Amino acid sequence: QVQLEESGGGVVQAGDSLRLSCAASGRTFSAAVMGWFRQAPGKEREFVAAISKSTGSTMYTDSVKGRFAISRDNAKNTVYLQMNSLNPDDTAVYYCAAKTSLGLTGRISWYGYWGQGTQVTVSS
Repeated sequence: QVQLEESGGGVVQAGDSLRLSCAASGRTFSAAVMGWFRQAPGKEREFVAAISKSTGSTMYTDSVKGRFAISRDNAKNTVYLQMNSLNPDDTAVYYCAAKTSLGLTGRISWYGYWGQGTQVTVSS
């Protein structure tokens, strides 16, 4: 089992930055890919970004390209999501997720481990 715990959410104004962290524990060696997803009120959960633990390769959804950056610190078993130029459309609960198989993907069903989520609210 892999346990994931997100932190770093909060209330910010449009244009501000925020960095989310996701600390993994348990069988962390089995988590090959880490991802960030988000769910806004009344909407389905959507993919934001993913990173390969071994290669550092990354993948982003189009709406965050150039604004968000995912990174990892394997020594700390932690994944980060740096979010810049935030806008109200980024308001959501952000979830960290892990998948054991190789290969970057934004498909929710491929991720078997999930954190509890952290709220990000961007005011205009």
